[in-house]
Amino acid sequence: MKRLLLAILLLMPALQADAHRFAPSLLRLFEVADNEYQVIWKTPAQRVSEVPLLPGFPAECMGASESPGSLEGTGVVSSWRLVCDTGLVGKAVAVTGLAENSASVLFSLETRDGLYYQSLLSGDKPDFVIPGEPTAWEVMREYSWLGAEHIWGGIDHLLFVFGLLLLVGWGRRLVWTITAFTAGHSVTLSLVTLGWFEYPVALVEFMIALSIFMLALDLARRDGRGLFRRHPWWLAGGFGLLHGMGFAGALAEVGLPQSELPLALLFFNIGIELGQLAFIAAVAAIGALLSRVPLTGLPAWRAVPIYLLGSLSAMWCIERALQVV
Repeated sequence: MKRLLLAILLLMPALQADAHRFAPSLLRLFEVADNEYQVIWKTPAQRVSEVPLLPGFPAECMGASESPGSLEGTGVVSSWRLVCDTGLVGKAVAVTGLAENSASVLFSLETRDGLYYQSLLSGDKPDFVIPGEPTAWEVMREYSWLGAEHIWGGIDHLLFVFGLLLLVGWGRRLVWTITAFTAGHSVTLSLVTLGWFEYPVALVEFMIALSIFMLALDLARRDGRGLFRRHPWWLAGGFGLLHGMGFAGALAEVGLPQSELPLALLFFNIGIELGQLAFIAAVAAIGALLSRVPLTGLPAWRAVPIYLLGSLSAMWCIERALQVV
């Protein structure tokens, strides 16, 4: 009971976080006619500053038919038409209030002829000049960063990887297990993104949470003979298929440049892997430091991560099951 209470206390700050939250606000533009654009603006409902986040366009652009903002999850979404006399190529699009709110905005523009532009705006870089055509280097850089950012912001994915670390330890078993997980989520990420099949989002999110809970149950077994322990590679690969669908959902929010679609998909996946490896390296570093600290009752402390894993995943299972129903 003491261990469970300690796990709940440590868990409380995380309860307020969305397990699958994508960090930046979104500013998306779609060219619907010559020099006319549909604007979609999504920003968090809660702000950390009194200074609002506001998109800015060239002076020649005029907005029309603006819809009132509606609450969607943790964000507010509004849309309107934007008419620019000579288009947006060669001109700057900006967002004010980024530095004051310590925020970032994912900007994207899709033209009628299939060109796609994208940039991550921040306090250090609050504007973006629309180039004539996106370069391959820009696609590689932006999508690898987006992939890493998504895995770092996806607490459920990181907890599953952390559970695999607790399950197999370090060495060859870890290499093969993480490789199987990577192969699984790479397959479904690619297939869903390329439009080969669709899936019920709410049900998949529930099953992702269930996979973490099952892993926690396996870790809690005292006999060390759970299903995960006997077949870590196959189960990691199988559940990786589910997690890949979750990654595809985040990528669907961003969109892909049609002219560089394979390259963007590849480097989004590479970014996920780099972020995953960085997380494993961080866990290894923390573990090495803790191994040098003399802790009393060490066996009891080793159970705390398992309680955290089980408690948080159980909460997500209940929450997501209600969404499915």
